[in-house]
Amino acid sequence: MKSLAILASGSGSNAEKIMEYFKNSEKAKIALVASNKADAFVLERAKKFEVPTFTFSKKELEEGFLLKKLQAEKIDWVILAGFLLKIPAELIRAFPDQMVNIHPALLPKYGGKGMYGAHVHEAVKAAGDTETGVTIHLVNEHYDEGKIIFQAATSVEESDSPEDIASKVHALEHRYFPEVIESLL
Repeated sequence: MKSLAILASGSGSNAEKIMEYFKNSEKAKIALVASNKADAFVLERAKKFEVPTFTFSKKELEEGFLLKKLQAEKIDWVILAGFLLKIPAELIRAFPDQMVNIHPALLPKYGGKGMYGAHVHEAVKAAGDTETGVTIHLVNEHYDEGKIIFQAATSVEESDSPEDIASKVHALEHRYFPEVIESLL
């Protein structure tokens, strides 16, 4: 049985889908949900599934506090589900090819620092793209540049607002992220 930790900075809808998916799994359990924001709603979602939580500051992340916690909890895989801070190299090295992220666009388009959530959907709309989607990738030392594991696309209509685009992308995230995680284990 693999032990998974989810890192999230916000609402946590993807984290909730992952916790739901693995609730009765024989392959993996969600052992921990961690956030860099004490008021992140993902922490409430974790309570619903009786998953332990903890929070940490950016400074604590950079000083290795999170790494020590993950090692103490014997975590096998780290799942980034809307986690907005850059992952320190030491943490990436501790989980080689065992740290995965989801990005709300078809990378390499619309990736990099500052490209997350609504910023991505607004950029897709502004560019007039007719397609967008999700990318699930391994984490490396550069924002959104790790090895791509999976992509799924959806159409973008001229009449779609950034909020409409976000809704379509969330549907893809919720459908595929848990399954792709399971396939990696």
